[in-house]
Amino acid sequence: MYIRQASLDTARYPTREHYPFNLPVFRKPLTIPFRTNVTFFIGENGCGKTTLLQALAIRCGLHIWRETERRRCINNPFVHKFPNSVDIDWCGKRVPGIYFGSNYFQFFSETLDEWAINDPGQLDYFGGGSLLTLSHGQSILKYFKKVFAIEGIFFLDEPETALSPRSQVELLKHLQTDGRDGHAQFFIATHSPILLACPGAAIYHFTDADIREVEYEQTDYFKIYHAFMNNRGKFL
Repeated sequence: MYIRQASLDTARYPTREHYPFNLPVFRKPLTIPFRTNVTFFIGENGCGKTTLLQALAIRCGLHIWRETERRRCINNPFVHKFPNSVDIDWCGKRVPGIYFGSNYFQFFSETLDEWAINDPGQLDYFGGGSLLTLSHGQSILKYFKKVFAIEGIFFLDEPETALSPRSQVELLKHLQTDGRDGHAQFFIATHSPILLACPGAAIYHFTDADIREVEYEQTDYFKIYHAFMNNRGKFL
């Protein structure tokens, strides 16, 4: 592994009244140990898992692709300051990495094609061809297969969004193989019970009260899907 743990120091907060500093789960200092090469963050929408995932990536020096020309009418001046309160404990060797957000991937793919006009070799590094010539799900899998081969850390925000169940199983195999080989460390925010089944992975559940490690069968995702498949009439 490359990252041993991450800590949140609330004493550095610039405010406690604005998002994301007002999220209940972030109201007190916390430390999250990473004991395996695949770590999942789960929880309801708005619980803070993506916020922390992005903060970790930024503190590791990674770039998060955003379509910066689009501006919100109302700007939260505090939202980009959250990473300043996060500390990363490296095991020793620092490696490069990638942040993947399903909502940013289209913009990244378009930017990559623009780069390739002057440097076609860029396409080889990210999959061997234009990602725009494939379906959204196909381009994501092609991209993952290429970049996961490098030594590094990978922060994935809901990578299952555009993937079919079969494609999620394929991604699961990549996580298991590349994580087991030890050249890659993964941090993944997800709602997918398929990805969460990764053997040996650690699963951290975000609630209003805390962040705690849970077993696969204890997750709401497993319980709800299992109950639905066994008695879907109960939900309809």
